[in-house]
Amino acid sequence: MRELLRTVDPVLLSWLTSLLADAGIDTIVLDTYTSILEGSIGAIPRRLMVVEEDFAEARQILVEAGHLPAD
Repeated sequence: MRELLRTVDPVLLSWLTSLLADAGIDTIVLDTYTSILEGSIGAIPRRLMVVEEDFAEARQILVEAGHLPAD
């Protein structure tokens, strides 16, 4: 698994997960339960992860969507 980004914005995570799903890329959001345990005050970012094989394509989709800088 590789991390695409970290954010405390659950709406952004939902949108990016949906965007990647439309491209056929499965994602996993890590640290959701830890964030809930700390009261969802935004102190612990959640991580958007994909499998290694999908990383380059997923990253390009997020770059085109304006959520990651281009290299």
